[in-house]
Amino acid sequence: MPSIAPPLTVTTHIYSVVRPKIRHFSVSSSCCEVRPSIAPKPIINVKHIRQNPDLYSRNCNERNYQRLSEHPFKIIKLFDEWKALQQSARSLRERNNNVRTKLSHAKTFSGREVGDNGLPESRDGTLEEARQLKQQIGEIEKQEEKVSAKMEDLAAGLPNLTSKETPVGDEPTVLGYINKHPGSPSSFSDSTWRNHVHIGNELDLLDFAGAATTSGWGWYYLKNEAALLEQALVQYALSVAMKHGFAVVSPPSMVYSHIGTACGFRPRDQTDMQQIYSVQQSEQDRERGKPELCLAGTAEIPFASMKADTVMEETHLPLQIVGSSRCYRAEAGARGVETKGLYRVHEFTKVEMFGWTMPGGPEAELFTKMVSTQKEILQNLGLHCRILEMPSTDLGASAVRKQDIEAFFPSRCEKDEGWGEVTSTSICTDYQTRRLRTRVREDASKAGAGQGKLEYPYTVNGTAMAVPRVLAALLENGWDEKEISVTIPKVLWPWMHGIEVIKKKR
Repeated sequence: MPSIAPPLTVTTHIYSVVRPKIRHFSVSSSCCEVRPSIAPKPIINVKHIRQNPDLYSRNCNERNYQRLSEHPFKIIKLFDEWKALQQSARSLRERNNNVRTKLSHAKTFSGREVGDNGLPESRDGTLEEARQLKQQIGEIEKQEEKVSAKMEDLAAGLPNLTSKETPVGDEPTVLGYINKHPGSPSSFSDSTWRNHVHIGNELDLLDFAGAATTSGWGWYYLKNEAALLEQALVQYALSVAMKHGFAVVSPPSMVYSHIGTACGFRPRDQTDMQQIYSVQQSEQDRERGKPELCLAGTAEIPFASMKADTVMEETHLPLQIVGSSRCYRAEAGARGVETKGLYRVHEFTKVEMFGWTMPGGPEAELFTKMVSTQKEILQNLGLHCRILEMPSTDLGASAVRKQDIEAFFPSRCEKDEGWGEVTSTSICTDYQTRRLRTRVREDASKAGAGQGKLEYPYTVNGTAMAVPRVLAALLENGWDEKEISVTIPKVLWPWMHGIEVIKKKR
């Protein structure tokens, strides 16, 4: 009979795992990750960190990574230790070369030549000296490798530097608004009726109780028109992105854990613990040292790793893609108004934009293009939104700059004045490509004779559609309490099978 594979089980797992025969390396948190041999080898610019330790230390403090602020100075100490080991090894190698030269001349041991002390040399003694020197050199080389690995690990764990456009601190800058405010605050006094959870129950669109029995807190069923709205939102977002030149890609939802770490994706809860959904391995796979898998928290991760360990051509850039995927996040979130309903869930559908550009300017153009695409989508959905330049403490490890767009939720008037994030766009420069070993060859016509030099492309990512939050915003803003109905935005009608208004079921 054919063997039956063990069942696929998923557990909430913090980025701290142990596996035989795999080296540990630090990440930009207090946790540790493991990098198996098949993982792309990070190529971090350690020299720049050594030359600018104060810059990197200050950057850690400004971005709420205080525990890492001493790492740049630790790297300098490790480099001094590495140089001392190099000098010791150099001296031993010179001595070893002299010994090997003596051994290569048989007359040294004929009695006609003497050693440095004036006495005839013994071949056995010289052989023993050669063996000892070889052993000492080998031990120093192991220490060199260990110290070098520590430097690389500390460097890889540091967050990206921060753009001059990013406000320092924890307060974002409001850049502008989309659409008019739907009404005065007094019209939202009855937060119960304007809450998407109540609306969803009233119109038979959402089922949280059944999902809690099936999967637990943080999951949900979309029913009837809500299920159609999910597909309509995905198709609409894809159509707008495609119009702006994004090629459609359908990514996997499961990735190696080390790939997620290389992309800088470590969702942090209020205790600064990094949580993901990790796929439980069989004992046999653990013994074999097979890489651990996890469920992707965003399509950004599998999109970025599409080009891991590859060399792209400058003539193919910018390369911009978009795709829909299911996303999984184990973050607990603070209990309260924002964790109720669809606003913060463990599994959701999201349309993600991603792109690679040449460094030094083109990334800003793609960033602007993604934000413009988001504005077009949200404007046509009729949602009142504001665009924010996010502060340094809100940036993830990989981003140098981030803009969020927040939509107005009537049910959230008592929290954040009704605002809630629905999209995010980030420039990550070469943070991800260096850790995934993604390179780009400069156009040969620019390089003159021969091939162009290799560089690390920059990456940019942005949300085209976070379905649950946008769906919740549409329910709350489209709610007609008198008619007990929700009006569907006209741009979604082509995918709603003739439904323009969601009414109460008879």
